[in-house]
Amino acid sequence: MKKSKEKQAYLALEDGTVYSGRAIGKGRKTTGEVVFNTSLTGYQEVLTDPSYAGQIVCMTYPLIGNYGLNPQDMESRKIHLSGFIVKEACPYPSNWQSKNTLQEELEKWDILGIAGIDTRSLVKRLRVGGVLRGIVTTEEGDLASFVEEARALPLMAGQELVSQVTTPESYFWDLERDSPISERPTGDFKRHIVVYDYGVKFNILRSLARRGNLVEVVPAQTTAEETLSKKPTGVMLSNGPGDPEPVSYAIDAIGELIGNVPIFGICLGHQLLGCAIGAGTYKLKFGHRGGNQPVQETKGGRVYITSQNHGFAVNGDKVDKDKAKVSLINLNDNTVEGLENFEAGWFSAQYHPEACPGPHDAEPLFDRFMELADRGV
Repeated sequence: MKKSKEKQAYLALEDGTVYSGRAIGKGRKTTGEVVFNTSLTGYQEVLTDPSYAGQIVCMTYPLIGNYGLNPQDMESRKIHLSGFIVKEACPYPSNWQSKNTLQEELEKWDILGIAGIDTRSLVKRLRVGGVLRGIVTTEEGDLASFVEEARALPLMAGQELVSQVTTPESYFWDLERDSPISERPTGDFKRHIVVYDYGVKFNILRSLARRGNLVEVVPAQTTAEETLSKKPTGVMLSNGPGDPEPVSYAIDAIGELIGNVPIFGICLGHQLLGCAIGAGTYKLKFGHRGGNQPVQETKGGRVYITSQNHGFAVNGDKVDKDKAKVSLINLNDNTVEGLENFEAGWFSAQYHPEACPGPHDAEPLFDRFMELADRGV
């Protein structure tokens, strides 16, 4: 395997900091909100998670790419993040499933990244000061001009990114082929679950299909009327990128679905439910991204270790107790991690029960959703 010629790259942040390193991937410049993920493994799942659209992701684990990439671990059809930051990009992976190197996969999807910088310094800067707008570039020029360019980028707050990642057409998940298909699969199914695609991860669809469900994925702009006409047993609201509050079409649809069909919201779906009941959301300082986030039940006190990826949170102080109750909190910062109103037939979780990457503590949430779907509204 021939090692590509190294090219200098810069990471410029809006606070005036500039890091110099080596370019990885493909392209001359990329921009976005610079964030970090603390997972030790699962970089392929991070790369292909649509929730990272518009962001440049720094991995805190120092060696990335050591087990390569393969088709089985794709969480969507492509890489969605804007850029990738690593301490060391392994050029020679060792794994029997590996099909591509990190470099090859980034090149395939025209993603630019940077390696060889002090990622510990960067993560500490983001942890203390909060996420920052930034650019990664291989262009030659005045470093101060790169900083000014970063400062001119739009803030993540206010950005509606769901429309950039949602499916343009409805499809079904085929468990046997482990892939999306356009036609309805044959067979007998226990339930019909409609999944709103705000940036859905494939393992959410697998988790639903493994429980004997017909899983139909619909575009984010699908109206409540269109969904209810399908007579689903339940509705799943998926994860996704960006600020939830500008996704008004989804909030309106969810408001009409509540009380008419069992609903389970994950990540952005949880935040959109919070908006639909009037609580709203706010931007976190640096968000929760990694596989070790502790979450506690408000009733009973049980603690779960969870996988998370989000930069916004539901405003717990504005949750109307007549519409929902806060069921889960984050033990690191006491932010809202879950809402529920079982009488109205819905509940939500800020974290990822499909756990890619991450622990499996929260997987029983899918079984709870099945019980709710069987009960009905």
